[in-house]
Amino acid sequence: MASTQSLRCLFAKCVPAPRRTLRRAFHTSTCLHARPSPKHKSIKASEMGLVKRNELPRRASAKDLQPYSESEKAALADRYTPAQLAAIEVGEAAIDPQDLADQAAARDDPMRLDYLDDFSAIHPVVDKPVRAPEENYDPNLRFKTEDELAEDLTNWVKDTPEEVTRLDWMKFLDNTRVTVGKEEAERNPRSSLAPDIPKLDILKRGTSDGEEIDVATRRLMRQTGLSHLEIRRLRVKQLVVHGVVNQTRLGKIQSIYTLSVAGNGKGLIGIGEGKSAEAEESRTQARHAAIRNMQPIPMYEGRTIFGDVKGKVSATEVDLMTRPPGKIIHQSYRNSMMRSGLTGYDPAGFGIRCQSLIFEICRCAGIQDLAARVTRSRNHMNTVKATVQALLSQRLPEDIARARSVKLVDVRKVYYGGNL
Repeated sequence: MASTQSLRCLFAKCVPAPRRTLRRAFHTSTCLHARPSPKHKSIKASEMGLVKRNELPRRASAKDLQPYSESEKAALADRYTPAQLAAIEVGEAAIDPQDLADQAAARDDPMRLDYLDDFSAIHPVVDKPVRAPEENYDPNLRFKTEDELAEDLTNWVKDTPEEVTRLDWMKFLDNTRVTVGKEEAERNPRSSLAPDIPKLDILKRGTSDGEEIDVATRRLMRQTGLSHLEIRRLRVKQLVVHGVVNQTRLGKIQSIYTLSVAGNGKGLIGIGEGKSAEAEESRTQARHAAIRNMQPIPMYEGRTIFGDVKGKVSATEVDLMTRPPGKIIHQSYRNSMMRSGLTGYDPAGFGIRCQSLIFEICRCAGIQDLAARVTRSRNHMNTVKATVQALLSQRLPEDIARARSVKLVDVRKVYYGGNL
């Protein structure tokens, strides 16, 4: 049995190994070995002379930095006062033009960088931290006692003049040492800790002192770029809340479904969905999702939509129709009303005449004049989605005019002269 296996292994070395077949990936694109080769060779833009790599500005010379001419001084005199012009001339004379030519120009040696960077600033994350030298460490460093601090204060009072200003007291607090030992160990101590990473100011904006922000809100602030105060000012409304059941092999799992809408009242609108076993968690998920999904919608005169639009989701169809504002009052009559003391008088427009779900969406978006009609199915969830879809599908008149190659003129603005 052993001789048969060894003979089989010997003949196996002489027989070439079978070719492995390539496995086809699960996508519709053609394999690399089966793709046809291009007829023409690819030519790079650098070979055609269209791209100049590492092209840096020319090094300036002292001849390029000449003093101001009479015409330039006359132009500066129109913008600056004589005292400011004198200060500018003194500053220009104090700087050697050759120093500006040598220091302000970009390097052109082979070891230069391909990008411009400010090496005077140290980034605490990217750059290597600058540490104090080891000589600044003092093992015998200790804090001063109360008697030593009182003695320093007594000596300062004796040496200072009779009239002590607030500036003298601040200098004393800044320059007085609180330790005994090497001065460098207190002024610039040696530490093995890296400098602190700068914190985002966006997480501090809009928060009052002592107010704590939860983790979910902080994540939302990073994702949207909004401050805590701006998020609190948004208008959020729950539109749909109902229970759902998921059938599994372990039984029925009940959850709460929430659909919310969010907007700033100035053209931003978004909807979000949330589902959780707890109603509060579902409400929070829907609220944060609606804020993340906010998108701008076009609004005519800041009050209505551009033309009539339609939206369809599943079997629900929504028709949104633009409506005119209130009656136009002459400016002289408006002024007379204000002189009479009727400052709060404002003619009402068409309003938002539609069902409650579309009404809340328009309130969040800032729409004031609108009419809507829901045909076919009246499902609440599909109605909300179809309304937002219709608002986002508006076509601006400028785009239509550009597509038709015609000139567009707003007749109402021309006729009323902007007093709408």
